[in-house]
Amino acid sequence: MKNTYFLTDLDGTLLRSQAKPSEFTISVLTQALEQGMVVSYATARSYQSSQAVASDIPWRYPLVLYNGAMLFDPIQKRVLDGRWLDSERCNTIIKMGKTLGITPLLFALDEKDNERVMHERLERTGDLQFLASRPNDPRFQEVDELQNTAELRTLILTYIGLFNELLPLKTAVEALFGSEVHIHLMKDNYIEGHYFLEFSHREANKQMGLRLWAALVGCASEDVTAFGDNLNDTGMFLEAGYKVAVANAHPDLLQMADEIAGSNDEDGVAAYIAARSGGLGVNEVG
Repeated sequence: MKNTYFLTDLDGTLLRSQAKPSEFTISVLTQALEQGMVVSYATARSYQSSQAVASDIPWRYPLVLYNGAMLFDPIQKRVLDGRWLDSERCNTIIKMGKTLGITPLLFALDEKDNERVMHERLERTGDLQFLASRPNDPRFQEVDELQNTAELRTLILTYIGLFNELLPLKTAVEALFGSEVHIHLMKDNYIEGHYFLEFSHREANKQMGLRLWAALVGCASEDVTAFGDNLNDTGMFLEAGYKVAVANAHPDLLQMADEIAGSNDEDGVAAYIAARSGGLGVNEVG
């Protein structure tokens, strides 16, 4: 029986290096959805940011956002589930970062489920480039002093910087909270020489995201084929029944994979889905 449940990462996996899906990928996934396959994505991005790069595909099943911190219905435009970092831990990490001279972007939901990105004045190269890549984004709001409040449900704290700038904070938070907080340090695909250090609820990861997603779409985790390229996809690979790494994936993910598809710039995910579906009758474009 052909597998009909697919969950894919976006950046470095479904998207080409220019952070856009090819016409071939758009065509394949559109047809797959029209033919009843359950295809969606799990990304570190927010809803607005992910739709800015992938909205040409008519997504209809729940989306796994913020590395698993939130599940979102793209049809009804509503939050389905999520895991929030509590105020005490959130504000403690912010204070710890400030002692090292760095402040994060605080991604959160307000009382009306609107996405917010709270931050103090942005002056560091990575922060400024990240903001510039999201022009006229209404989520961003500068505040005098960053902190979690009762009105906000923190999805993720994101620090952007050089590896040596971020490592001391990662080490300090690990020592204080251990497994009470999910911590992820990953090289960024787009800001040269920069890394993302992210803190979230201990269950806000792609492993739990895939598990919740499977329940929402009516299948078991072992029914899902997951696609990924980077270390934040490790959780998906641990949870999914079948793991496909794109050829450009991190060596650790390649080692975990059941199969290796073409690279993101070769439309590996779309080609795999087209082949496993028995062919979707598309001609590659671009």
